[in-house]
Amino acid sequence: MELGGAGPAAGPGPELGRGGLEALQHTVGSVLASYGWYMLLAVVAVYLLVQKVSRGRRGAAEPAEEPDVVVRRQEALAASRLRMQEELIALAERYKEKQKQLEEERRRQKIAMWESMQEGKSYKGNLKLNQQEVESSASASAVPKSKPNKKPLRGGGYNPLSGEGGGMCSWRPGRRGPSAGG
Repeated sequence: MELGGAGPAAGPGPELGRGGLEALQHTVGSVLASYGWYMLLAVVAVYLLVQKVSRGRRGAAEPAEEPDVVVRRQEALAASRLRMQEELIALAERYKEKQKQLEEERRRQKIAMWESMQEGKSYKGNLKLNQQEVESSASASAVPKSKPNKKPLRGGGYNPLSGEGGGMCSWRPGRRGPSAGG
């Protein structure tokens, strides 16, 4: 027996390496075929977990903001909220005042209507006069709008039910009688 020789007993040759490689490929292929999707999902989950942990470390490593900057920002926010609350309260007060005025006007109209009924006069005519006064005072404060003279869209004699003057289209009811279907 030769100790340093290059004979077949010296070690595995290229044929054994090739056979082992084929066996390894076959084993890996069958594992991937059976569990490939599970392995892919596990790799993605590990990747996302590592990303989340690294973000948390970066957030903790960043220096905190200056305390006086935070205090100033919070004070500005509180002042802004207070201003908005005051504006809202002022708007509510104006709305309440307007509602009181409208209620007082309605009350006056009801009293005037009651008095005219007691006197035996028509309260509807009196109510129309009051409404005209309100409208005239409202129109005096508003800018009058001028409307241009417009022609009517159709002539005065147009009647859609008569079938005349409608142009090309006309509808006629179907014949009465037994139906053709069976």
